[in-house]
Amino acid sequence: MSLNFNQYAAEGNTFLKEYSKELCLSEDPERAGRVLSSILHGLRSIISVEESLQLVAQFPMFLKAVYVNGWSIKTNKKRVKDVEGFIDLIRSFDGKTSLYDFESDEIAEDYIYSTFLVLRRYVSSGELDDIRGELPKRLKGLIFNHIFI
Repeated sequence: MSLNFNQYAAEGNTFLKEYSKELCLSEDPERAGRVLSSILHGLRSIISVEESLQLVAQFPMFLKAVYVNGWSIKTNKKRVKDVEGFIDLIRSFDGKTSLYDFESDEIAEDYIYSTFLVLRRYVSSGELDDIRGELPKRLKGLIFNHIFI
């Protein structure tokens, strides 16, 4: 297997352009990238390492890179009880730009939902169902109510 980093970069840029459009951030792909990274890092901190590995195995290379960037599997799983807790968690991953990137809880919820709609293109229904099983009830509802139609 040869590694074609130019192809990975091209696929990643195409994905980011489509993802930016999905979030209505076509004019700000850097913001869309920060949003994606924060949401994926938030997700990996609340699901088990085993589930993370099963999820990342289904991702294309460019999403794998975003998901595992800065990951330490030694870090304890975070306890999140509701949507607000998850939004706070993803804001913590976004750092100084979080108030700009996730300017309201409603916008953050839209970004979370849209991100999972996009990820559905790459992840099997079975894996999404496994992830759903590890999420708090209110977060499950936000993410999965319309995905499994």
